[in-house]
Amino acid sequence: MILDLIIIGAGPAGITASVYAARKRIKFLVITKDIGGQAAWSSDVENYPGYQFITGPDLMAKFQEHMEKYGIQLNLNEEVVELEKKDNIIYIKTTKASYEAKTVIISAGKKAKEIGAPGEKEYKNKGVAYCVTCDGPLFAEKDVAVFGGGNSALDAAIQMTDIASKVYLVNITGAFTGDPIMQEKLKNNPKVKILHNTRLESITGEKFVKSINVDTQGKKQALDVEGVFIEIGMIPNSWFASGLDKNERGEIEVNCANETNVPGIFAAGDVTSVPEKQIVIAAGDGAKAALGAFRYLGRLK
Repeated sequence: MILDLIIIGAGPAGITASVYAARKRIKFLVITKDIGGQAAWSSDVENYPGYQFITGPDLMAKFQEHMEKYGIQLNLNEEVVELEKKDNIIYIKTTKASYEAKTVIISAGKKAKEIGAPGEKEYKNKGVAYCVTCDGPLFAEKDVAVFGGGNSALDAAIQMTDIASKVYLVNITGAFTGDPIMQEKLKNNPKVKILHNTRLESITGEKFVKSINVDTQGKKQALDVEGVFIEIGMIPNSWFASGLDKNERGEIEVNCANETNVPGIFAAGDVTSVPEKQIVIAAGDGAKAALGAFRYLGRLK
């Protein structure tokens, strides 16, 4: 069966696209590994209109509730591994099945970037983590280190001040790039030790992480920590999309209508070249992409 539309991903962009597609009575399904994407990992969301304050998981629960109102077909725990367009049909292969559609919206988001230090892979899920919201509670009353200098790292450190005994915030550059309001929350917190111009050399331990070795402008030291959170950026989940134009960061190039260079294939949210990765922007992208797919399907008829 050839569907009108397949939406890949169910973060803010994908969920919004699904709501718009349902309201347009498009025949479609959503394929996704999970619901909420990176937004579900955020702790405090203070810049989404309509909510002066809400947590990421709570906001994504609201999104999911809205989506479920329409009885949308949702294929969970399924990952796309191939996507290609031939003869006006888009062929999609996943870890579970194969599909055909007239249009596709790629809203697959991003995944955490690895730092590449010795011990990182060995101790992944044994003290090394990439999601504070997911794994932070495992390190209650323990010393931890957070690596990064952007909003994701600052947010992770803020969350861990309520959980851990001590938080080392390790930044490879001389200054943070995250929002000043988040920096202020950390600057005078007695639990936080900030290390600028510091590089992670290795992660060591036995069955689990016990310490890290860092280098601060030539000064080497070992820090006793049981948790290491890597928050140095994200990589777009665009590798499966052959034939699409991408920028140097691997983000899918789109125009202001969220169209890619391949007619019938749209992209929305953090997986795209659209600047400023924000929940509200991703949601808007999802709406535009769904309306664009609707117009495209009308032209096919």
